[in-house]
Order: sequence, then structure tokens, then C-alpha cells
Amino acid sequence: MGEIVNLNRARKARDKAAAKRTAEANRLTFGRTKAERLTTRTERDRDAARLEGHKLDEQE
Repeated sequence: MGEIVNLNRARKARDKAAAKRTAEANRLTFGRTKAERLTTRTERDRDAARLEGHKLDEQE
């Protein structure tokens, strides 16, 4: 005969494993510190300003 399995424990273990996978994905997506977000925003703004400064004036 096979091993006796408590179905409630099996279901809870399956749900817990799924929650861990979801949490890992969320940590990768949203797991940036405030300093990292500010650094990225500052770099993006500086690059945009530099690009704007190098554009030629439009002559009409």
C-alpha cells in the first residue's frame, strides 16, 4: 500500500510553495530601496536634460 497523506497538509504545503514563488517574483519587481529609485530617477532626468541641451534650435 501507499503512504497515507493528510490532504489538508498537502494542500497547505502546495499553497505555501506557490506563495513563496509569488513573493520571490515581487521581491525582484518591487524590491528596490528608496535610494536606488532616486538614483535611477536622477540619472534619467540628467540624461534627458543633456539630450535637450544638445538639440539644435529650430529655425522658422
